[in-house]
Amino acid sequence: MFTVRTRSLPERSAAIGSAGPFTLVVDRSAEAGGDGIGFSGGQLLYLAVAGCVSNDLFREADAAGIRLHSVAITVDGDFTGSPATSTEVAYDVELTGDADESELRVLVERVDRIAEIPNSLRQGTTVALRSLSVSRA
Repeated sequence: MFTVRTRSLPERSAAIGSAGPFTLVVDRSAEAGGDGIGFSGGQLLYLAVAGCVSNDLFREADAAGIRLHSVAITVDGDFTGSPATSTEVAYDVELTGDADESELRVLVERVDRIAEIPNSLRQGTTVALRSLSVSRA
C-alpha cells in the first residue's frame, strides 16, 4: 500500500508533499492565488504518468536484458469544464538502448499495456473522500 500526504506551510497555500522519505512542493500558480513555487495537482497527475512509464521501461528493459541509456517521457493534457476534468492524456517516449530498434519498440508497446498509472486512468479508478476533520482557528 502507498500513502502520500501533503501539509501546507503556515498561512500559505504551498504544501510539502511526502511519500516516505521523498518530498516535493505542491502549490497553485501565482495567477491562481498561490505562491507559484511548486507543482500543481494537474502537473503532478501528468508527472505520475511520465514517472510510471519511465520506471516501467527500466524495469521491463532489465527483465528483457536490455540496457537503456536514456529515456525521456513527455506528457500533454489540459483541464476543462466545471468542475474541471482532464482532457485526453497523451505521451511521447524517446529512448536509446543497446537493443535493435524493433526490440525497443516492443518494449515501449509492452510498457504502454502494463503501466500502472496509465491503466488506472484508462480504467477509471475510483477516488473517495474517506474522512474529514475540521476546526475553527
